[in-house]
Amino acid sequence: MPSKSSARLAALTVAAVCSAASTIVLTSPAHADSVRIHDIQGTTRISPYAGKQVTDVTGIVTGIRTYGSSRGFWIQDPDADDDAATSEGIFVFTSSTPKGVAVGDAVSVSGTVSEFVPGGTSSGNQSITEITKPVFTVVSSGNPVPAATVVDARSVPAAYTPAGDAAANGSINGLTLRPSTYALDYYESLEGMNVQVSDARVVTATDRFAELWVTVKPWENRNRRGGTVYGSYTSQNTGRLQIQSLGAASAFPAANVGDTLAGTTTGPLDYTRFGGYTLVASTLGTVESGGLARETTRKQKNGELAVATYNVENLDPSDTTFDDHAAAIVNNLKSPDIVSLEEIQDNNGATDDGTVAADLTMQKLIDAIVAAGGPAYDWRSIDPVDKVDGGQPGGNIRQVFLFNPKRVSFTDRAGGDATTAAGVTRKGGKAALTVSPGRIDPANAAWDDSRKPLVGEFAFRGRTVFVIANHFASKGGDQALHAQYQPPVRSSETQRHLQATAVNAFVKDILATQKNAAVVTLGDINDFEFSDTTKLLEDGGVLWSAIKSLPKSERYSYDYQGNSQVLDQILVSPSIRRGCDFEYDSVHINAEFHDQISDHDPQVLRFKP
Repeated sequence: MPSKSSARLAALTVAAVCSAASTIVLTSPAHADSVRIHDIQGTTRISPYAGKQVTDVTGIVTGIRTYGSSRGFWIQDPDADDDAATSEGIFVFTSSTPKGVAVGDAVSVSGTVSEFVPGGTSSGNQSITEITKPVFTVVSSGNPVPAATVVDARSVPAAYTPAGDAAANGSINGLTLRPSTYALDYYESLEGMNVQVSDARVVTATDRFAELWVTVKPWENRNRRGGTVYGSYTSQNTGRLQIQSLGAASAFPAANVGDTLAGTTTGPLDYTRFGGYTLVASTLGTVESGGLARETTRKQKNGELAVATYNVENLDPSDTTFDDHAAAIVNNLKSPDIVSLEEIQDNNGATDDGTVAADLTMQKLIDAIVAAGGPAYDWRSIDPVDKVDGGQPGGNIRQVFLFNPKRVSFTDRAGGDATTAAGVTRKGGKAALTVSPGRIDPANAAWDDSRKPLVGEFAFRGRTVFVIANHFASKGGDQALHAQYQPPVRSSETQRHLQATAVNAFVKDILATQKNAAVVTLGDINDFEFSDTTKLLEDGGVLWSAIKSLPKSERYSYDYQGNSQVLDQILVSPSIRRGCDFEYDSVHINAEFHDQISDHDPQVLRFKP
């Protein structure tokens, strides 16, 4: 026997709507010919009613969003059709906080069907089918919310996405959904519906936006610390799902990778600019700790040179993280002999007043390291030209060599500045830099609005070691893994490829001058160990990314949207690799933790020159 609310919904009638060509004509009785949610959603990503008026679309309110720029509520038809490709839920965009409506209300909504693209059409993101400019009526209250669809390892397909339509520039928008075959199609078929995950493992820690990522496929490319490793462009880890909350951000749980979001987490399935398909929880599970601890590497032996790279995320004198970074360098990294620091800002950070010097920033870090029980490090760098190296406006980020003068010495060769190119010459039958510290080809267009590589000449136990500190162009502007274009366009690679080619050419100059020279090229490469960027750095066998000495499951320095991945690398010349007398460690102290002091994990290489 139908409930009272169901009977009232079935009895709704709609008068014919005339005139405009964009109007859907509905007849009476509504149950016979009215447009329902699954009709609006259709079997592709774009609604067949996009841009048109619909009248008296019925459903049960499953969630209300009262914050942010996308305010409104979700409704779901409790009487699903038999087509798995058509969603039964939809978002009603009210722009301001919706009033007069509550979860469990049966409503009748009229308005315009719209396809909203989070981030704008230039982002390449998929769109959300919405009803905009709504006029709604509450038919009844206190109705049961439609049962949540369970999203789990059995329901999410192994394949991530179909290839896009070549005739539509690679877009998947016009393709008929195949939810039993592709994960992105499966999630799209649930857009706006009430969904549920249970006892899901956290694979990206809670961030400052009160969101985290879980996986419903706990075995999928798992590493020993509980993360999900991203190891190729064709393996997208389909079990990943972002979790937000309809509640207050202050109440969102703090979770680390390897924790479990225990119990059931239930709410409407949304699509967001940063993350794609997102469960917006009305009921949020509780965090059970996985006990993840920050890693500590071993101390280098007397005959070993320890070289590290560490992105300290826009460090400037106003930051409160100096003691934390110092403790990490001393205790977790065991005071490497040489540390390439990325994202050191000038003496007043983002204040845009022409300041480019960073001596105050560096002295504050060095003092903190000494206070933490570490060595009295020295440092070398080159101040950039104001506002030409990218990064936070006014911050003038740059790479810096931090080194322990009791273990290693720096060979200073005068003349290096922001615009002078370092060269390679021969001294005493061996390779030497023309300036040290110096910059590699700073006038090359490859470095436009980007950090120029810093090169320096060090001496350790009588052996010269050339170190090149890098911070390549970011991935900003790339289409997301969940984009409507498949495969997504990685436009930022163009600049990194030029940068990798320039660095590779410089290393070739060193090795052409001295075949057995020891060269270490390291830093925030902003690309994966399997990427073409890395291949161009390695071209001709002059360099090799030493993170590839680790098992594939342990190769990561960053965690983004549920994928543990490589962005930071240390590459070595043949004389270092051939000896096989080296050890690589990706020291996981930041990327997996909600209370991180940087978003990158430092990398350490120990070897005998």
